[in-house]
Amino acid sequence: MSLGTRIYAELRGDRTIWTIIAVLSIFSILVVYSSTGTLAYREMSGNTEALLMKHFMIVAGGLFLTYLAHLLHYMRYSKIAPYLLMLSVPLLIYTIAFGADINDARRWITVPFVSITFQTSDFAKLALILFVARAISSKQDYIKDFNSAFLPIIVPVLGICGLIAPADLSSAILLFFTCVSMMFVGRVALQYIGLLLLLGIVVFAMLVLLGEFFPEVIRSETWVSRVRDFVDQPDGGYQVQQAKIAMANGEWLGLGPGNSIQRNYLPSPYSDFIYAIIVEEYGIFTGMLIILLYVLLFFRATRLVTKSPKAFGAMLAIGLSISMVLQAFINIAVSVHLVPVTGVTLPMISMGGTSILFTCLSFGMILSVSKYIESVS
Repeated sequence: MSLGTRIYAELRGDRTIWTIIAVLSIFSILVVYSSTGTLAYREMSGNTEALLMKHFMIVAGGLFLTYLAHLLHYMRYSKIAPYLLMLSVPLLIYTIAFGADINDARRWITVPFVSITFQTSDFAKLALILFVARAISSKQDYIKDFNSAFLPIIVPVLGICGLIAPADLSSAILLFFTCVSMMFVGRVALQYIGLLLLLGIVVFAMLVLLGEFFPEVIRSETWVSRVRDFVDQPDGGYQVQQAKIAMANGEWLGLGPGNSIQRNYLPSPYSDFIYAIIVEEYGIFTGMLIILLYVLLFFRATRLVTKSPKAFGAMLAIGLSISMVLQAFINIAVSVHLVPVTGVTLPMISMGGTSILFTCLSFGMILSVSKYIESVS
């Protein structure tokens, strides 16, 4: 028996989801290596192999994290959810006050002694989804009650999203709508969900107003300018135009691995606009395959909702999958000028240590639910 066969035999849970993870990981390594040439020459004297090895180690570490996470019974994640949520609050506050300023945004903190940057919003996002899944599942007997069920859920949702928004509005909005979707699936009364949407709009308006007085903390001017550019420029700004050129270059079959032209003109071709590089090098057919992989992930997760014997497993699977798929679609929509530029990455493909590791951890939790359903059936 070959090594690959033995490893495959050791994996538990939905094999289709494992396959999706493997395919996305392969594309991540290939396209990040191709698109980081300019970055390597700018920061590492042209040593593209060093960037490749760093990214490969992150992906490999993430896959190992997926494996470890899927071994644990998913109910253990329910037990630690409140503690993770409590930890995320001081982390987010610290990031706002003392975070590293990268690309005019304070989204990262530097880990002492090792000088590694850590994006706290990724940790908070996972913590909030775990908490909301736990809260909804534990309150199913009185889920329609305002005081006992709805209030204990919306306060953390508005609080965490409000703390993420000053430096990363896009992630805050995606997380907010993920929680709203979970509440809809969890049978929360529609009038309460409508109230939450209204409160979300109020919080957003308050942040925009506060941004006028604290521009160094709240990036409201950036939000407004991106929306204005989206409305005033039908063909998109410089970034979107270069992304469109990249995808047009790719046509149906692509220019071939490593042959991207627009990677030298696109800002962040290895993160925000990596989908354009995929289409340029591998063609529209491959771009459609990437979209289908995310759609397939969502449908495999919805199967877990109907089969999970425990409500927490169902809410965990649907919450994490909605978060990843929604983020993927927004990232792709930016490249084709369907939404304003957001700065969100393509899950499991874009370069970024924190993003990949927490995405892999999310995959592991979904597979933990799948593994338990397998063992029961």
